[in-house]
Amino acid sequence: MPRRRRPASGYIVPAIGLSLVGLVFLWLGVNLAKDWDGFFRIFLIGLTTGSLYALIALGYTLVYGILELINFAHGDVFMIGGMVAATVALSMFSLEENASLGTLVPTILVALLLAMAGCALLNAAIERVAYKPLRHAPRLVPLITAIGVSFILQDVALIWKGSAPVAMPKSLPDGAIFTIGTCPDCVVYRWNRLFPILITVPVLIGLVYLVRYTRRGKAMRATAQDKDAAAMMGIDVNRTIAFVFVVAGALAGAAGVLFAFYFQTIRYDTGVTIGLIAFTAAVLGGIGNLPGAVLGALIIGMTQAFVEGLSWHSPGAGWSLTIVFTILVIILVFRPEGLLGEQTPEGG
Repeated sequence: MPRRRRPASGYIVPAIGLSLVGLVFLWLGVNLAKDWDGFFRIFLIGLTTGSLYALIALGYTLVYGILELINFAHGDVFMIGGMVAATVALSMFSLEENASLGTLVPTILVALLLAMAGCALLNAAIERVAYKPLRHAPRLVPLITAIGVSFILQDVALIWKGSAPVAMPKSLPDGAIFTIGTCPDCVVYRWNRLFPILITVPVLIGLVYLVRYTRRGKAMRATAQDKDAAAMMGIDVNRTIAFVFVVAGALAGAAGVLFAFYFQTIRYDTGVTIGLIAFTAAVLGGIGNLPGAVLGALIIGMTQAFVEGLSWHSPGAGWSLTIVFTILVIILVFRPEGLLGEQTPEGG
């Protein structure tokens, strides 16, 4: 049987993709050679930002893995978590600039506890009221509902805190942890940069353990693979789905606390932009894939940092979001399943 010739487009499209990747690496290499200390400083900033995006992207990918639902309200749940953190810091603890560790540590712990618990309950309530009745509806219906829930949460935050950004005091310690090179041309890594990573890494490890090694995690994976078969095996599908929303909400709450303390500001519409970036990260890595969500988030964080911070032929901060969403379009064109995702046939 004669072999079918591969169409020319089968070679052109990958060639274009590889050329774009090669140009990016060339640009990064030139910047590294010209200003190595600035390059590594920006790299560390991207690592911190990417770890924050990872917490939010994991919430998207968890829900999609179970229900194949893009929960556009997830970014607004994250925003509510940031508002809770601001309330705890400013109203309960009266946190001031450069507060002592004796004040800062309890403030962060209480903010994390309340934000994670509150957002977990909020997300579970959203699933019960808005998504569960539409579980067998056409896919477009719950998607539109998610957008409606997003607007509702924004209005709640608008009434609660107003339209002005809620400012947080600069409270995270900024002392040096280590330096690379000889100062003044050295890279200094500070405690405030490490703060998001210190919270993100244990949360990610705990989540991976939960999904892979616990009974609840096995129920989640079985439900994601086949809901009917999981129900026949005695798994409570409704309870499992509700638990996924609880975990995703807790992740969003933790991310909201990190954002509020790290960036020192939060606003009622913050969740829209940050949520879209985190969704882009989940799609980039392969939505429904936990390691893929983390990888995509780190790539997006690095991309933003490099675009905004590199000196040689950098497009500048004004192009940051444009390039991030251009990456999303390119991924959807060249590899719709994402970097670590698996190509699966569409269900009926």
